[in-house]
Amino acid sequence: MESTTVLSTPLTNFSIAANGPNDLRFSWIDYSFFTILLSFSTLVGIYHGCFGNKQATTVDYLHAGKTMNFFPVAISQIASHLSGVTLLGIPAEMYTHGTQYWSSVFTSAPLTVLVAIYVTLPVFYKLQLTSCYEYLTMRFDARLTKITSILYLIGILSHLPIVVYVPALAFNQVSGLSMYLTTPIVCMVCIFYTTVGGLKAVIWSDALQFTVTFATLAVIFVLGTSSVGGFAQIWNIASENNRIEFFNMNLDPTIRTTFWTIAIGNSIPWINNNAFSPISMQKYMAVPKYSHAVKVIIIFGIGTIITKSLSCFSGLMIFAKYHDCDPFQSKKIIKNDQLLPYFIMDVAGNIPGVAGLFIAGVFSTALSTMASGLNTTAGTIYKNFIANWLPKDTSEKTASNIMKMIVIVTGLICSGLVFIVDKLGAVLQVSMSFHGLTTGTHMGIFLLGMFFPSANATGAFWGSVASLTLTAILVFGAQVYTYQGKMKIPTLPASVEGCNPPLNVTNFSNQTVTQAVASGGDQVFWLFRISFYYYPLIGVILCIVLGLIISHFTKDEKEKIVDADLFNPYILRFISRKHFSTTPVKYASAEKAFQMTEVQENVKCTPENK
Repeated sequence: MESTTVLSTPLTNFSIAANGPNDLRFSWIDYSFFTILLSFSTLVGIYHGCFGNKQATTVDYLHAGKTMNFFPVAISQIASHLSGVTLLGIPAEMYTHGTQYWSSVFTSAPLTVLVAIYVTLPVFYKLQLTSCYEYLTMRFDARLTKITSILYLIGILSHLPIVVYVPALAFNQVSGLSMYLTTPIVCMVCIFYTTVGGLKAVIWSDALQFTVTFATLAVIFVLGTSSVGGFAQIWNIASENNRIEFFNMNLDPTIRTTFWTIAIGNSIPWINNNAFSPISMQKYMAVPKYSHAVKVIIIFGIGTIITKSLSCFSGLMIFAKYHDCDPFQSKKIIKNDQLLPYFIMDVAGNIPGVAGLFIAGVFSTALSTMASGLNTTAGTIYKNFIANWLPKDTSEKTASNIMKMIVIVTGLICSGLVFIVDKLGAVLQVSMSFHGLTTGTHMGIFLLGMFFPSANATGAFWGSVASLTLTAILVFGAQVYTYQGKMKIPTLPASVEGCNPPLNVTNFSNQTVTQAVASGGDQVFWLFRISFYYYPLIGVILCIVLGLIISHFTKDEKEKIVDADLFNPYILRFISRKHFSTTPVKYASAEKAFQMTEVQENVKCTPENK
């Protein structure tokens, strides 16, 4: 899944207001772009599902036979990190709250790369597990595997409907077609190529779709920059209106966005989704060498920095274009999350194909995220909840077919939840906060296992339960106060003084004050006013601290001695050998650990030795 980006407003009834540019509708060129994208994705699934090995085994279906080239895997990882929430939500974030979120590209992105390469990959790649949750059974017991799997499933099933919902509404905006028609069609295409083609189809489809997405961002960059008057003009307008902010070093945790909320708080979901997530690990395992997996992570980091920066700069372009005639206050749009589609219509309405390219790009990110999520969900459910109930002689083909059925069922569930999201509207921000709730506990369990030999199964289990409970109280308490109107998220002020024809500014004065001034500070306990960016961090800290405390008081001398391979190799020199079942001679140094990992993975993963 992508990193958490909370949409500023509900997305219900996503349509341009009556006096907006409704005259722009898809031309045959636009429909061609959109249809070609879906057709190619379908053909990719048919090719990998009906030719070659036909994804007949679990290794083929979940890890692409461990023979993938590192570059398409890296592109797939970048594509999975993006979604329509990113393409539409980040520009709105820049417009309404300034550029502080942009600092994530030089804080969260590098930290994610470092943790993935030096913390999780050395452990997971050497073990060569089908799912990273198998690690928790080996390190602790099956209870931890179950609870983390459930956390993951809750997160993915609440996230995927939103991922599909956003582009479906954007498509409705420019085509006039009902989302009740387009959503099932697009979801069925994704379900089909994921079911038939497995991870290979997911990776190659992601690579194709990311190309479209990147082309979309490039077109937006060129058209937007030229329409406003150049990069310098955009930056000057944003700076004059207090939109440029990268180093707000205020340590107050109740401030929504500071350097610390982004550098620390926002980094946790990034790290969890790309270093501890089964989706990411599944792709890292798809390449034949450890060094290739490292390349995948590095390319992912570079690509994410570029794509996130383009999305952020899009927000500044939009603000420069409408800094004196805010589309929201002038009733051109109903909510700020419509800013980018409105901007595309405005600056490129006379260029055939641009709207189609834009919508195809938004849908591409949704397909990428959904396909990866469905494929990994199938493996997680099968391995952790079904496999143990099947006969031991169950064939690989049967297991593969069961996972394909799981993809179909979960895909249909996500498709149905899209329409529930459409009815609820305001639940979007609740869902994003809920994702932050599960992320911290999920990541904390793995850190307990890899870095703390004293942590036992009892401590990890009850520590995670306590962390989830306490964080839930914090998250849902904040949501209750928000719905009661006792807390409001402030936004930077916008102007309508330059609108043509002129608007009655008095009619918008109250709304502008509401946007610009924070409220509810004194009537809500400060814990519930903590920035939502800190929810995952709080979950991690609670899980580790409580897990270690409970482990200390439930320590049993008869507990099993843990294999050294289950710990991060960089800390082995600092851990007493009494914790291990074998003396870790091969881990005398970090460099030696990498050499051993490289040798063992070459023997284990080459096609000749599978």
